[in-house]
Amino acid sequence: MIIDINSSKFKVKIAATRDTIQNGMMKQRFNKGFDGMLFLMGSGNHSFWMRDCLIPLDIIFIDGNEITKIHSNCEPCYEKNCPNYEGFGDLVLELEGGTCERLGIEEGDLIKMDVTR
Repeated sequence: MIIDINSSKFKVKIAATRDTIQNGMMKQRFNKGFDGMLFLMGSGNHSFWMRDCLIPLDIIFIDGNEITKIHSNCEPCYEKNCPNYEGFGDLVLELEGGTCERLGIEEGDLIKMDVTR
């Protein structure tokens, strides 16, 4: 699936099962196959953490098609008690840390999804 934000396109891997949502980007790196991970969540408040991630991430909360919250450059955590990053929405998108700042992606921006790819 391709996500478009302000004409910037991201090929995303989908996380929709309990296990894929729980594991997220743990011990993974983006590659030619995907440059983002899209979590399909029920609508509501959600909390993410960076336990055992390999790289810093931007964590983007989306409700409908609007970005409601961005946590930028969230650092990996290797401790038992990691910081939580909270927001409201039905989708959460993780991109490489610094992407939102570099591309001018902000809260209130709209996303488009192309499921044909």
